[in-house]
Amino acid sequence: MTDVFDGMPTSELRSKWIWFVGLGVLLFICGLIALGNLMLATVVSVYYVGMLMLFGGVIYLIHAFQVRGWDHVLFWALSGLLYVLAGICAFINPILTSAALTLFLAIALLIAGVFRTCVGRRMKPAKGWGWIVASGVITALAGFVIALGWPVNSLWILGLFLAADLILQGWTMIAFGFGIRS
Repeated sequence: MTDVFDGMPTSELRSKWIWFVGLGVLLFICGLIALGNLMLATVVSVYYVGMLMLFGGVIYLIHAFQVRGWDHVLFWALSGLLYVLAGICAFINPILTSAALTLFLAIALLIAGVFRTCVGRRMKPAKGWGWIVASGVITALAGFVIALGWPVNSLWILGLFLAADLILQGWTMIAFGFGIRS
């Protein structure tokens, strides 16, 4: 029986159930800690994004000197430099960076929600189209609410998203672990 996890035998996966539960408990606890201090969780998430941008920028800069032609080198070097500068900004001023990221999140949710609503309406004769429209409306509404509270909510919104994600991932791992145990 090898239908779970790309060839891993079900019995082998079942024997590891406690690791999934343990990871789930750890993620759930981290989510509760983040929920307890949303501003700190926001700063941590900004540092994480900043670290990724710094790393990506360095990779872009290295790549810039591996390509042929000055027009290509210039494009990749400028891209890398922008990433590095954005990463440094995240470490120097995480509050300003969280404001920018929160505004970007609001805009992205608004656009995604409107797009999803339009797609759902175009699917109207199909069964379940209302769920897609409802999902789009809720997403757009979330973006609108975040935009209305900006920039004040940028102190806690990213932390709230991080906390919610950690809690949901923890709960999922716990449920999965107990599910494969039986």
